[in-house]
Amino acid sequence: MKAKTLMIQGTGSGVGKSLLTAAFCRYFFQAGYKVAPFKAQNMALNSFVTERGEEMGRAQAYQAEACGLKPEVLMNPILLKPSGDNNSQVILMGKPDGSRNAKNYYAQYKKHQQIVLSALEELRSRFDLVIIEGAGSPAEINLKKTDLVNMFIAEKADAPVLLVGDIDRGGVFAWLKGTYDLLTDKEQDRILGFIINKFRGDIDLLQPGIEQFKELVPKPVLGVVPYCKDLVIDEEDSLPQASYSAAHNAEGVLNVVVIELPRISNFTDLSPLSYDPSISIRYVKHPAQMGNPDLIILPGSKNSVDDMNFLNQQCMTREILKRHEAGAMILGICGGFQMLGKIISDPQNLESREKEAEGLGLFDFKTTLVAEKLTRQVQLETVKGRIFPEGVPCEGYEIHMGRTAFETTYPTLFSAPDEDNPMTFGITNQAGTVFGTYLHGFLDNDLFRENILRYIRKEKGLPEPASQFDYAQFRNRELDKLADLVKSSIDMEAIERKLK
Repeated sequence: MKAKTLMIQGTGSGVGKSLLTAAFCRYFFQAGYKVAPFKAQNMALNSFVTERGEEMGRAQAYQAEACGLKPEVLMNPILLKPSGDNNSQVILMGKPDGSRNAKNYYAQYKKHQQIVLSALEELRSRFDLVIIEGAGSPAEINLKKTDLVNMFIAEKADAPVLLVGDIDRGGVFAWLKGTYDLLTDKEQDRILGFIINKFRGDIDLLQPGIEQFKELVPKPVLGVVPYCKDLVIDEEDSLPQASYSAAHNAEGVLNVVVIELPRISNFTDLSPLSYDPSISIRYVKHPAQMGNPDLIILPGSKNSVDDMNFLNQQCMTREILKRHEAGAMILGICGGFQMLGKIISDPQNLESREKEAEGLGLFDFKTTLVAEKLTRQVQLETVKGRIFPEGVPCEGYEIHMGRTAFETTYPTLFSAPDEDNPMTFGITNQAGTVFGTYLHGFLDNDLFRENILRYIRKEKGLPEPASQFDYAQFRNRELDKLADLVKSSIDMEAIERKLK
């Protein structure tokens, strides 16, 4: 038998669909269902690489984790990664399929239909329940003819739909009713009920509005979900916060600055630092915001040429080098790693209209973008030495079109298989003050992260914190909090009756 389905749609982007999808995944996983997430088409710069080397949205990877599963590309068959205002790299079933503007992308609609339906059918053949996430709003009437991800999927999967509205933005009842009214009669019949998300304050003051809403729309409000400031989920396409303070009275607080690139990607690489109570982390866009950090991080970028040129134009390059001379350490990740070299070149204009950008010059290498994207998971071990007294295992994944050619030999962070140059995985300068790596997700490894943070604190003369941050345990605890959230605020019995 095919799996049952439940779909989470929203009145717009950013109303909490990804979080609630993860919450429902965790709830049904705890209830004993064999459950999987699905999002037909996702637009995001935060991506993940599966064990098979296939690229998918990071939010669906997180939702898979909520289900106790390893992520697989069937859960997100189409990923769009914006590289400009009207251009995106298209990832089909985990592999790049060129870059297209909106018109060229929609011209492939029939092909994309078959891809997403085939992926959904395979998932439904293997699981008891599939929780489907929509995108944007189902009421975008100008996009109805090319819909792949909202009511088109709901109909094909015969999924009851929960429509989510964000009360924190204001006007939630108008937003819910307006969305409902723009649906066809057939689509309205598919709506199981409404969820009001991100509520603050006294629920008794909201209740009269809910009662009046019942007279306007013949569908129930199934839950009011409270606003939770301390809830952690892997974000898809926007930074959740501009800063993360260390805990009060924390010892050995490390002051970290992240350069907020215009096309920043995979910023979830930094989540293990953001939520560590002994680290204070800020995202900055301008030299005046830099301050006097212990560590400067250049994160991933979907367009490292344009982002590097942006840093040069904003005089951020000069400020980063100035702070480094004053004692700040520097870490570059993927696109940020490329920026540590001399030149980033894009001769085929694969990502940028510009051919090249001048890097920070902290390493003697040049990076050239090529058409073939490298995507793979890797399992490595650190090299014993100044930073790592003993070999430490480290898992991560690569997603990059850049190929880096080294003109000087540098100390490596990792050992590597014989066929790979270990410098491509990660290096440090001779002084041990600048690090660069192509790996994403490497900071998720608790032992690796503890070692490198211990080294930085030692170099900066900072004491060790009283206890180490267990990120794996933290993530698991947050997932359980998500399940508790839907249990306490949504009529789950009504939803489960519909699924029987």
